[in-house]
Amino acid sequence: MEPEANPRATRPPAEVYRRRLDRRGETVVGYRRIESRLSVLRMAIVLGGLALGWPVVIAQVLSWYWLLLPVAAFIAAAVVHERVVRRRRRAERAVAYYQRGLERLDDRWAGQGRSGEKFLDAEHPYAADLDLFGSGSLFQLLCRARTRIGERTLAGWLLQPASAEELRARQQAVTELRDKNDLREELAVIGEEIRGHDDPDSLRAWGAAPALLTERWPVFVGSLISLFIAVGFLAWIVYPWGRFAFLGAALSAVLFAGAFVTRVRAVLAGVDHAEQELGSLAQILSRLEVEQFQSPLLRELRAALDSEGEPPSRRIASLARMVQLRDSQENMLFKPFAAALLLGTQLAFAMERWRAVSGAAVARWVDAVGAIEALCSLATQAFEHPEQPFPEIVDVGPRLDAVAVGHPLLPDARCVRNDVRLDDGQRLLLISGSNMAGKSTLMRTVGVNVVLALAGGTVRAERLVISPMRIGACMRVMDSLQDGRSHFYAEITRLRSIVDLGDRGDPLLFLLDEILHGTNSHDRRIGAEALIRGLLDRGAVGLVTTHDLALAVIADDLAPRAINVHFEDRLEGERIVFDYRLHPGVVRKGNALALMRAVGLKV
Repeated sequence: MEPEANPRATRPPAEVYRRRLDRRGETVVGYRRIESRLSVLRMAIVLGGLALGWPVVIAQVLSWYWLLLPVAAFIAAAVVHERVVRRRRRAERAVAYYQRGLERLDDRWAGQGRSGEKFLDAEHPYAADLDLFGSGSLFQLLCRARTRIGERTLAGWLLQPASAEELRARQQAVTELRDKNDLREELAVIGEEIRGHDDPDSLRAWGAAPALLTERWPVFVGSLISLFIAVGFLAWIVYPWGRFAFLGAALSAVLFAGAFVTRVRAVLAGVDHAEQELGSLAQILSRLEVEQFQSPLLRELRAALDSEGEPPSRRIASLARMVQLRDSQENMLFKPFAAALLLGTQLAFAMERWRAVSGAAVARWVDAVGAIEALCSLATQAFEHPEQPFPEIVDVGPRLDAVAVGHPLLPDARCVRNDVRLDDGQRLLLISGSNMAGKSTLMRTVGVNVVLALAGGTVRAERLVISPMRIGACMRVMDSLQDGRSHFYAEITRLRSIVDLGDRGDPLLFLLDEILHGTNSHDRRIGAEALIRGLLDRGAVGLVTTHDLALAVIADDLAPRAINVHFEDRLEGERIVFDYRLHPGVVRKGNALALMRAVGLKV
């Protein structure tokens, strides 16, 4: 079932955000007022305690027990104050969340939030060419994820197109999440609290690592030794010979613990780090546990959270209790009893039993959180732009039919839309035009919208019909002095990788900007035609831009699989005006001389 069309919201997104921003702002003000009163109360308690000191300490007319009243009151006020501070900070994060949303709606988002530069791979077939990562990038526009796994999942979806089945499932999930403003806000706010304290790789590794304590008998034997120590201690008190029984039991405890000390330390060290990571993740998991989902993908992700019939927050809480009990061994009063009970060893075995049951689920928890955060990112984009539809995903391709498609990263005032169609009949648009006329922008417009469509999101178009396909772009290749690569060599290396993509058998969309412009016109004409013809023979579709009008003949030779289209400009006085509209045929004039004169070059 296809998701419903992206309807225009009952209230504009900006109005929804402003109302929520005002309410969260009022909440912040309310908590600050309570904080102020609690500060006054704490000061009053301190002064009252000092006043009470005279009849207790100096006059000695009251018992020392009276001093417990201000101490208890101060502790209670401090606990309440801390809770109020946490809630106020959470409300402040919600305020920031909606402020950033309004900035995006006002096209003031560039340079704000995560840029995702760490996910940029220079060898990726289109990431750098289509501005997927960096300041002002598609990732920065979309990403609402706060955890590392959420960011990584979203980046992975942008870098690797999904199958038709998976895309339809994501679209349904995004449709459901689009109107869950409360859930998306709370996940973002919680995520801000734990940012930097989640390490999905170490959690996965810890959950999947081989068990260090697999034996069953030590648990029973350790319990018996603890019992013997207790009996020996009582015997020592009652009977003269009892000290020998106690010392014998204690020696057996030392020998028993020593036999496992290396593995026990390794287990406890691993749990220390993992429990902190899981404790951070548990805040998000506990929020997801109470949410009811309807779409198949979200229901599947929710079901992946449970382990042995228990929600993850309960499983993580049981591990946290064991860690707290282990930490209690540091208490000087409890330490002798912990040693006698072989508490560290017993807890290490218990922790390994926990990992045997729930360790495999840790990876599921991490992946589910990442997927839901990525879906929430796409859902927020869909909510903020209700005019942007989901693409229609078709199984038979290659097919790309875009009506009034615009660049998602451009402000509305500067976004000019065009129609683009590529399919089994019309496989190539060869785009000519003057400098700055819009050729490269159109190519990126198509590429970025395809990335969005094949990640599961909405697109900036009136309508888009698309089949799953790979993407290969050659638009921003760079030479390298260190590697001894010229620009031309870097370009043909990238073109070879695009051809290799076409050889994989999957439909391919290729985007080639100013193809082979680093060589002479004769070689360029022959090489470009051979390359394009080879890509089309492999079933690929694509766009090619050129300044060289001699290359326009290629489209005529490849007709009807290829057509020529162009962008125009006109001179108004001394100013060059572009309409950024795609026109049929080959451009008949250039603007290079006019541009050179406009910047003061005498030509």
